[in-house]
Amino acid sequence: MTVADGQAAARLCALNILGQLRSACSGDLDRVVRLVRVAGLVRCTPDFEDQAKVLNAASDLMCDVLGVDGRHARIASGTHALPSGMAVEIEAVAEIR
Repeated sequence: MTVADGQAAARLCALNILGQLRSACSGDLDRVVRLVRVAGLVRCTPDFEDQAKVLNAASDLMCDVLGVDGRHARIASGTHALPSGMAVEIEAVAEIR
């Protein structure tokens, strides 16, 4: 996979997270006070060093949708394997009202 392929996978993860947030907020994303933390794993080879570039696609999307409330702390790491052959796995912690 290319970095662009990984970025597409990261955006899909971000969309899924936003969908879960919307569900938790009864359909109203305005209830999101802030996105606190995002942690992402990128399936890659040992010499790959662009995990942050891959995860930027998810972070950028969250900020585009949530505005300043979407800014967050982040961890971007690499791993040799993920469940079901996924390219990217992302978790998020959000504060909602």
